[in-house]
Amino acid sequence: GCFECCIKCLGGIPYASLIATILLYAGVALFCGCGHEALSGTVNILQTYFEMTRAAGDVLDVFTMIDIFKYVIYGVAAAFFVYGILLMVEGFFTTGAIKDLYGDFKITTCGRCVSAWFIMLTYIFMLAWLGVTAFTSLPVYMYFNLWTICRNATIVDGANLCLDLRQYGIVTIGEEKKVCTTSESFIKMCDSNELNMTFHLFIVALAGAGAAVIAMVHYLMVLSANWAYVKDACRMQKYEDIKSKEEQELHDIHSTRSKERLNAYT
Repeated sequence: GCFECCIKCLGGIPYASLIATILLYAGVALFCGCGHEALSGTVNILQTYFEMTRAAGDVLDVFTMIDIFKYVIYGVAAAFFVYGILLMVEGFFTTGAIKDLYGDFKITTCGRCVSAWFIMLTYIFMLAWLGVTAFTSLPVYMYFNLWTICRNATIVDGANLCLDLRQYGIVTIGEEKKVCTTSESFIKMCDSNELNMTFHLFIVALAGAGAAVIAMVHYLMVLSANWAYVKDACRMQKYEDIKSKEEQELHDIHSTRSKERLNAYT
């Protein structure tokens, strides 16, 4: 009895939704955790090696934008933790085990609408994560350029290479915040582990955003299959209702004729 119970429980687990949820949680965790630490490392690099300071008052500078991005990361982590749970619950309610317990009618009446709603919502989230992936590639590109300049400065002797933050829109045109290979701050920055760590953290955050996109695509396939399942179940339920009604009518007609024959014989 225990073995049969375990087999029944294992048969009711939505493995496709479980795999997509694990991939989603892993991607969101990598993006949020590594992205948060990479932003903190970026603040330290700007303050230490580029000698940038926070603007006084309510001025929207790069440091304020980084703080906003951190709060957005907190919201993304909380929102997709809840969303993953909701999708898992939806997967459980479209498995055969729930169907056996509650019947076709309760699944098909609300399950079809729920599946369609989740398909639309997941498609929107997939597009959003595509945008997040594209946006996350920007700091990776910036740090790759900085890492390339550090590498070329060590290979080519006497090369005077500079990195100007105005090229990336971090500071305004009127400000001149740049470091060159001949400066001492640039040499310290290239030799520090902070630059290398921040660069790799952004790469991992980009990989996490890509994993979240794959998870959204996986969810779309699962939800589409679930929607087709409940749609077929709804049609089957209607067919069973019509068939049962016709059989009842035939039974009533047969009973009526039998009574009429019995009365005529009597």
